[in-house]
Amino acid sequence: MELLTPAFGLFFWTLVVFGTIFLVLRKFAWRPILKALKDREDKIEGSLLQAEAARKEIELLKADNEKLLDQARAERDKILKEAREIGESLVSQAKQKADSEGKRMVDAALDSINKEKEAAKAEIKDLVATLSIEMAEKILKKKFENPAEQEELVKGYLQKATLN
Repeated sequence: MELLTPAFGLFFWTLVVFGTIFLVLRKFAWRPILKALKDREDKIEGSLLQAEAARKEIELLKADNEKLLDQARAERDKILKEAREIGESLVSQAKQKADSEGKRMVDAALDSINKEKEAAKAEIKDLVATLSIEMAEKILKKKFENPAEQEELVKGYLQKATLN
């Protein structure tokens, strides 16, 4: 049973040695250990703060990047819209020019047709007048007393006459 209950002297000296080691460790080891732990804690906290700052900076850079992308897209859309408008304007101008040129050509053709028509009318009038005079001469040369013979003669001359 002596093994289960320690003797008073052993208990006393164990307590004295423990107290001495505790005081020596407290004086020389405890503060450096706590200081090292505190330094490590501060270093970890600083690293966490730096990581948080870096994360925020990355978020700001992402936001700036998105803003730049949006601006670039807007600029691209603006350029495309301007190009489309310029293209439509060029097409419109080309259509207007083609329309005006076509109208001018049609007007010139109509003028030419009208001039040709007037010339043809004048020529037909001259031809009719000439034919009338020739027929009248021929009728007068051959004075018929019978109106039926005169009519036959006029019809014959009209059939023989060609309009050029």
